[in-house]
Amino acid sequence: MPDVRLDSPQGKWVLLTTVLGSSMAMLDSTVVNVALPRIGRDLDANLSALQWTVNAYMVTLAGLILLGGALGDRFGRRKVFVVGVVWFAVASLLCGIAPNAGVLIAARALQGVGGALLTPGSLALIQASFHPDDRGRAVGLWSGFGGIGAAVGPFVGGWLVDGPGWRWVFLLNVPVALVCVPVALRHVPESGGGTARSSAAESGGQRAHGRFDVLGAVLGALALALVTYALIEAGEGGAVVAVSAVAGPAAAVAFVLVERRRPDPMMPPDIFASRQFTAVNLITLCVYAALGGFFFLAALQLQVVVGYSALAAGTALLPTTVLMLLLSARSGELADRIGPRIPLTVGPLLCAAGMLLMLRVGPGASYVADVLPALVVFGMGLVTLVAPLTATVLGSVSVVRAGLASGINNAAARAAGLMAVAALPLLAGMGEEAYREPTAFDTAFDKAMGWCAGALVVAAVIAFAVVRRPPPDCKRPECLRHGGVTAPPLEGEPVRKRLG
Repeated sequence: MPDVRLDSPQGKWVLLTTVLGSSMAMLDSTVVNVALPRIGRDLDANLSALQWTVNAYMVTLAGLILLGGALGDRFGRRKVFVVGVVWFAVASLLCGIAPNAGVLIAARALQGVGGALLTPGSLALIQASFHPDDRGRAVGLWSGFGGIGAAVGPFVGGWLVDGPGWRWVFLLNVPVALVCVPVALRHVPESGGGTARSSAAESGGQRAHGRFDVLGAVLGALALALVTYALIEAGEGGAVVAVSAVAGPAAAVAFVLVERRRPDPMMPPDIFASRQFTAVNLITLCVYAALGGFFFLAALQLQVVVGYSALAAGTALLPTTVLMLLLSARSGELADRIGPRIPLTVGPLLCAAGMLLMLRVGPGASYVADVLPALVVFGMGLVTLVAPLTATVLGSVSVVRAGLASGINNAAARAAGLMAVAALPLLAGMGEEAYREPTAFDTAFDKAMGWCAGALVVAAVIAFAVVRRPPPDCKRPECLRHGGVTAPPLEGEPVRKRLG
């Protein structure tokens, strides 16, 4: 049984290590949006290159995150976590020294691989290391510090872009990794792999046999990449785009067939036999597609159209994540009392209202009169829906599959965000040089906000029609505070005490 106590020196080192590791990935997925206009100018990149700067990271992260968790269970969670941190840092260094957009995009894809290794590992290390009496408090501190990191990320990113330059948005990960890796190797106990009698005994999971669905992971990532390419490059046309448009859905179909036939699938199809689980994942797709599109375009709108600096744009977006950090735990408590149906209906509608209020944000917009009200309404919508969404996902399946359900939901959210970043400029009629033309970008931004609000209304309708209160004996969320905007909290599988 794990025996690290939170108040011990080792417990503090374990917490520090996991917070640093998870913060690297969380910050990178948010602060880059603030740097996009400067990256575009410095590298002479068009809009599609900026889309790929965001999506290359998301494709590999979303496609491989479930496999990353399984690798930690099999080979050792600390080992895979450390490999992920090192991988992420090396890829970040490549991003920071990239001479052109092509190298930056390739390095971002490598970053996503590192993120897929370290993101599930950070929470798994906490669950496997701390004594059961301290585990809940440790997870709470981990999620709270992670939320603080998410809240200040855009601010720090804007400060770096306006100060030493956008390359430091990536280079900052290198010294963080130099602290994180030696601390992990010295103070974090190994778990999983050969250190325990079985992975299933530690986590209640289904992966104790040690085989991996590598083919499923590759097909999933390939499908995302091909569909993303077809959407981003659709304006250019040509045979490659046409082939990608056909091959992407074909790869998705192949992924489903492989998952149905494998004895140990990465995404077991029978988990979707739960009507509620399926519905909540549809809600997740709609909500996080809207969020991904919003945060990609809002940072550009504030800089390109309103005229904010990168620092001002990053600071302007702070209220949303601050509200989530302060109020998400209370939102979860309310949903426990009244059930998730109302929060999952009202939350998306509030988010949609906030996005429609963003239509007032144009040339000469006032922050207090125009930007702040929209972000507050939008933020209250996120507060209302994120915690109940996570709780409903966990409550829709058996307790032993709660970690798997959370991983699928997290991956679905990331996939939805990258699809939105790929599709929204096409749907809104943004040209390749739109971010250099304030008037054209402002017009397209308004259309994009309409699409995002529509997706959120669909989510609200699904929630009202399908979502019901989970059973009382289901797994409850451990991450009560959450400030991330790219995906719901990644919850681990239930950890059981072992005898002997």
